[in-house]
Amino acid sequence: MHKSVLLEECIQYLNLQEDSQIVDCTLGYGGHSSEVLKRIKRGFLFAFDQDKEAISSSKKRLEEVASNHNFEIIESNFCHLKEELEKRGISKVDGILYDLGVSSPQLDEGERGFSFHQDARLDMRMDQNQFLTAHEVVNHYDYDTLVDIFRRYGEEKYATSIARGIIESRPIDTTLELVEVIKNNVPEKYRREKHPARKVFQAIRIEVNNELEVFEDSLRQALELLSVGGRICVITFHSLEDKICKEVFKEVSEIDSALKNLPVIPDEYLPNYKVIKTVSPGKEEIEENPRARSAKLRVIERIG
Repeated sequence: MHKSVLLEECIQYLNLQEDSQIVDCTLGYGGHSSEVLKRIKRGFLFAFDQDKEAISSSKKRLEEVASNHNFEIIESNFCHLKEELEKRGISKVDGILYDLGVSSPQLDEGERGFSFHQDARLDMRMDQNQFLTAHEVVNHYDYDTLVDIFRRYGEEKYATSIARGIIESRPIDTTLELVEVIKNNVPEKYRREKHPARKVFQAIRIEVNNELEVFEDSLRQALELLSVGGRICVITFHSLEDKICKEVFKEVSEIDSALKNLPVIPDEYLPNYKVIKTVSPGKEEIEENPRARSAKLRVIERIG
């Protein structure tokens, strides 16, 4: 069963009211959404996901706790957040949630190709209708592009040797074939520290799903959609996502440095957002759910 990370903290900082209109940009298997629905009996939840399997599973879960079917699952990437809500006549909402981790079922079900522990055809698509797969990346990207992806999205220090090994070992069809190539192209000491495929798999997954660009675009849309007093909660699992979130939140919540020394700052130059909190999982949650170890929750509120 997928355990929702920082669940209680998200519910607390979303500041839910009975009539809140909330958006869950990453429905997954419904852990956060189901708890939100329990608290917004007269409100409404819009939940985004593009994984048909997750949607099917979570729909049943949400129906069990929903009040008068007060939710809608939108089968779309959250980069279409504003467009999809506008179709439904929604221009402002009271809270928006992002949980950017790959769900446990996706990792645990070998056939999806996300896991470096189980053998499967290289895939890694969140949206199973899209063309680009991990197989395409591994077998058709050139050396320089692979190195760039591994460095930029995986912060992999052995990017060059791994990329060279991939080029020389093609065709590579499955996850465990790729793991072996990676192992054979990094030092023995590195193989003992952490699983040597972890960063490369992360990098390929981000490339396949265009995760960083899509997230930043969606987050900026979310800020525009937020009502005064409304909040956004973002759970990230690696430094690249967290850096984007931190920088966007800083950009919209701080006064321009050129204006800081003015004796009086006109209202139109005051920020419309305030950073509320940054939270990491406690020791108990990490012990219960080791995948929570790298998680971080950032919260921002619209104040103007």
